[in-house]
Amino acid sequence: MSTPQIDATIAALRELLGDRLSTGDSVLDQHSHDEAYTTPARPDAVAFPETTEEVSAILRTCAQHKCPVIPYGIGSSLEGHVVPLHGGITIDTSRMNTVLEIHESDLDAVVEPGVTRTQLNDALRATGLMFTVDPGADATLGGMAATRASGTNTVRYGTMADNVLALEVVLPDGQIIHTGSRARKSSTGYDLTHLFVGSEGTLGIITKLTVKLYGQPEKIAAATCAFPDIASAVDTVILAIQMGLPMARIELLDEVQMRGMNIYNPDLQLPEAPHLFLEFHGTEAGVEEQVESFGEIAREHGGSDFQWATRTEDRNRLWQARHNAYYAGKALRKGCEGVVTDCCVPISALADCIAETKGLIAASGLIAPLVGHVGDGNFHLLILIDPADPSEAERAKALAAEVNELSLKFGGTVSGEHGVGLGKRKYLPQEHGAAYALMGTLKKAIDPDNIMNPGKLVTLN
Repeated sequence: MSTPQIDATIAALRELLGDRLSTGDSVLDQHSHDEAYTTPARPDAVAFPETTEEVSAILRTCAQHKCPVIPYGIGSSLEGHVVPLHGGITIDTSRMNTVLEIHESDLDAVVEPGVTRTQLNDALRATGLMFTVDPGADATLGGMAATRASGTNTVRYGTMADNVLALEVVLPDGQIIHTGSRARKSSTGYDLTHLFVGSEGTLGIITKLTVKLYGQPEKIAAATCAFPDIASAVDTVILAIQMGLPMARIELLDEVQMRGMNIYNPDLQLPEAPHLFLEFHGTEAGVEEQVESFGEIAREHGGSDFQWATRTEDRNRLWQARHNAYYAGKALRKGCEGVVTDCCVPISALADCIAETKGLIAASGLIAPLVGHVGDGNFHLLILIDPADPSEAERAKALAAEVNELSLKFGGTVSGEHGVGLGKRKYLPQEHGAAYALMGTLKKAIDPDNIMNPGKLVTLN
């Protein structure tokens, strides 16, 4: 953008928002990056709207001046989604954080985009209901929808794509549209709701969401179980799924990650071997039956060192340790930074894909603990590097690239969870073929001036 363009945009937005438009250095720095290992880039200003109408007015102004717009939730994304490559205006939705409606009988809630997952569950505490999508960070629901987030509960309750019923979206020209409804299904028209879920801020800004809720189970049991190798753990999961065991969570942690878990969580102290972290939901009798069946399957595949947790505090301690896996991994190397990547393959290919990944890690000479949502065929690497050694960063990025290529070789996707952002856009033509060009056509139709998060997800000619 030219300086006169950005000056005119900022002047118009300051008249609209007053001191809720910031050009302060600390605010610009905060909004220059997310959790990815990417080069920061500062926006020209950050807007803090409080209503849908203000978001609409901001976008109309930016469209008039062809000024880039970057939606921002809490900055917890992992592929550079919110980095303002071309400057412009970052729209921070953190002040739009009201739980608007809870419909207990219909098992849904209507929320603003800045509501976090823990905030919604706190609001639901007295209702006996819960919102189930749980990425490791306490992310905003708007950001979670935009990146099609998932988490440890996905194997039973699904991703954000499965749990968003309806959206309110402001388009690049400022038009406000509503997609979907509170009905549980519809046979009318294009599925626009799921066009915007996963669009990573490249088509519009989500200003309201209607999400599914679930009843809190009568009984919950969690456990950890060690295995002699990754293949045995994965084979256990495959057989359990084939038998129809309704597992709520089933997480894989390799022996390297378990070493970090024990360092970071001194009260954990589990064997440094591949582990499954599990959770079962249901009735008292149903959970006992599930636990017994899974135990038999695991023992057939060499599972040992079962540790069961039924008390709430014990379960919370276990899953808090799992959600802190990033920091536990970093505990393996003092002063390190982490390059993260993920991929997802058919579950039948998971053990072989991980085995080849382990070979790539060994060849790189780097430390890279592995965790995975094994019930979905999704795993993550945290590649540890010395931030003062540029060669390590290059080796880490090369390793991440090799893992992405490996996922495609096994018939999978370069991201099951983190999304595309900056880090994985180059793989999309290979993964999607001619369908990738159709994504560009849709982008151009909705955002002809390419002001929405330009440089992400799709490339416009």
